[in-house]
Amino acid sequence: MTVAGHRHERIAGEIRHEISAMLAGELKDPRLAGLATVTEVRVTPDLKRARVFVSVLGSEAEQAAMIEGLASAAGFIRHELSERLQVRRAPEVLFVLDHSEEYGNRIDELLRRSKNVP
Repeated sequence: MTVAGHRHERIAGEIRHEISAMLAGELKDPRLAGLATVTEVRVTPDLKRARVFVSVLGSEAEQAAMIEGLASAAGFIRHELSERLQVRRAPEVLFVLDHSEEYGNRIDELLRRSKNVP
């Protein structure tokens, strides 16, 4: 595969970096005041859509408010990405709540329990 074949992966890494920087203090929405981490970004090979997986610490209500705030700021984030990445057209951004850490903790707990059973 050529270097151009991995462009969407490089763009995904850059999007992850830039959105993380925006979450660190550039977005002023009060719903985005919680602690959130961008865990992964998946960009389609045609660069039209990006799914941004976000891990949020807090209750389910706080997690829902964070995703709602990010969804409402998606237009601003897309505009900023187009300027920062210097691309003609930034991908459409869709935010998804990432439960992989909770899932991993649950698996670890089950494995610990299975080792302690005689």
